[in-house]
Amino acid sequence: MNVTEKVIREQFAFWEGVLTCALPEVKAKTVVVTGCGTSYYLAQSIAAAFNAAGQTALAVPGGEWARRMGSYLADREGALVIGLSRSGTTTETVQAVEASRRAGLPTLAISCEEGSTILKAADRAIYLPTHAEEGIVMSVSASLMLIAGLRLAGVTPADAGAAAAAMAAVEGADGLLQGRRHFVYLGAGPMYGAACEGGLKLMEMSISFSQAFHPLEYRHGPISLIDEGSVVVMLYSAETAAEEAKVVAEVQAKGAKVVGFGGPGDLSVSLATTGPARAVEVLPALQLLGEKVALLKGLDTSQPRHLTKVVVL
Repeated sequence: MNVTEKVIREQFAFWEGVLTCALPEVKAKTVVVTGCGTSYYLAQSIAAAFNAAGQTALAVPGGEWARRMGSYLADREGALVIGLSRSGTTTETVQAVEASRRAGLPTLAISCEEGSTILKAADRAIYLPTHAEEGIVMSVSASLMLIAGLRLAGVTPADAGAAAAAMAAVEGADGLLQGRRHFVYLGAGPMYGAACEGGLKLMEMSISFSQAFHPLEYRHGPISLIDEGSVVVMLYSAETAAEEAKVVAEVQAKGAKVVGFGGPGDLSVSLATTGPARAVEVLPALQLLGEKVALLKGLDTSQPRHLTKVVVL
C-alpha cells in the first residue's frame, strides 16, 4: 500500500473535528465559492447546497473570479466570497480573495494549512487540520473542505461511517475496472461537482481519460464514445434516480460497465444519505477508485505525472 492509499483509508479520523467545530454564520445576498482544481469542483457542490437551502450561490474558478468577476456576477452588492485552498497559497485563489477585498466584498477563506496566505488575506478564516502524510493528490483535505462548505450551507453531511461503508463497497471493483480505458462520471445538482472531482482524481492518479457530465446531458453527443472499454460511474440523485437508471441501461447496452452509487449498476453501492450530503458520502470511494485504476496500471500515485502539491504562477 503506497502513501496515497494509506492516507485515503486513514482519513476518517480527521472528520470528527470538522463535523463538530464551530463555523461562522453565512449571510449574504449572493455567495460566491471559488477555488482551483479539486477545490473548484468542491465549490460546485457547495454552491448547489447553498442554492438548495434558499441561499443564492455560484461557483467560479479562482483565476476567473480574480480577473473577470463581472462576467459571472453582474450585481455584486451584498456578495460574500468563500475561497477554498488546501495549501492556502494557490495563486489564483489567493488573487480571488484579494481582488474581492479590493472590490469591497467580505471574504471567508478555508484552508488546511495553518497561518497560510489565504487565511491571512481573508476577513474570516477556517483552518482544517489534515493528514500530515497527504501528498500531491488531494484526498483528506478535499473531504474536510467539502464537509465545512456544506455545513456553512446548513447541510448535515454524511458521517464517517456512511462514507466508510461506501468506500468498502468498491473494494471488489478491480475486475470491473481491469483493462478499461475510458471513464465517465455522471451526477446532477450537488453531485455534479462530485462527479467532476471523481473524474479528476482518476485522471491525475491513473493517467486515464475521464469525463464528467450531467446524466441526461450525456445522451446529447458524448455517449458516442461509449464502447466495451468504458466505465461509467453514476452518482444517483434520489429524486431523479429512475430516469438516471435509464441512462445506465443505455450505456450498458452499448458495452459499458457501470458503478452505481445509490442506484443500479454492474456494481451497485448503497447510500445512506440524500441531497447534498451524498457528495461527502461518495467522495472517499471515488478517491479509492482512482487509486485502484492506477494500481491496475502499475502507477505510483504518490508521484502523479506533471503535478505538484502546490500550484503557483
